[in-house]
Amino acid sequence: MNTAGSGAILLFNKPYGWSSFDVIRKIRPFLNSRKAGHAGTLDPLATGLLVVCTEKFTKKINMIQALEKEYTGTFFLGAETPSFDMETPVSQTFGISHITEEMIRKAAGRLCGKIKQIPPLHSAKKINGERAYKKARRGETLVLEPKEVTISEFEITGVNLPSVDFRVICSSGTYIRSLAHDLGKLLDNGAYLTSLCRTRIGNYLLKNAMEVENFAKSDKKEA
Repeated sequence: MNTAGSGAILLFNKPYGWSSFDVIRKIRPFLNSRKAGHAGTLDPLATGLLVVCTEKFTKKINMIQALEKEYTGTFFLGAETPSFDMETPVSQTFGISHITEEMIRKAAGRLCGKIKQIPPLHSAKKINGERAYKKARRGETLVLEPKEVTISEFEITGVNLPSVDFRVICSSGTYIRSLAHDLGKLLDNGAYLTSLCRTRIGNYLLKNAMEVENFAKSDKKEA
């Protein structure tokens, strides 16, 4: 695939366990481009749509990052972790025998609209020039300021306790890990994220994305 010249906007399905920059590093030898960047970071434990811009299209990165996003995933109800996902071990457990599907759906409804959200301590948010997760891993005490985000839809798509499946449409800057944590709190319980897949950024869709390995193989064939 020739990405030389004026550049391109490329859609990739980020593999589980890869950082967003891992994708850039893997495809860079096949881009024939000096400049490349991704629009919207995905955590290593998440999968799904990663938009990569090259050459002149790198100027569109901030605009693409600001677009509405859609995710699907699963959270575990009845426990908490410090990172709000599976990066860190469970720190507290709760009984869930009294929790019903109706209670879960009502709690999700209360998290729709404009809400104040505190980013996870184990996040890429910068504090005094350093990523929060680096400070958290050293055991430093952190205070992160709440941020207003918009949750357009928070749909519960399946309940098989302790697992709960969901679909979320949200504004840029939303932490789905925090959303899972907040839902647990609304139920006077705990919840953490066990899987997450980004399916859409604006009009860019995961179903149109390439697999990273396939991109490298096709480029070699055309070279």
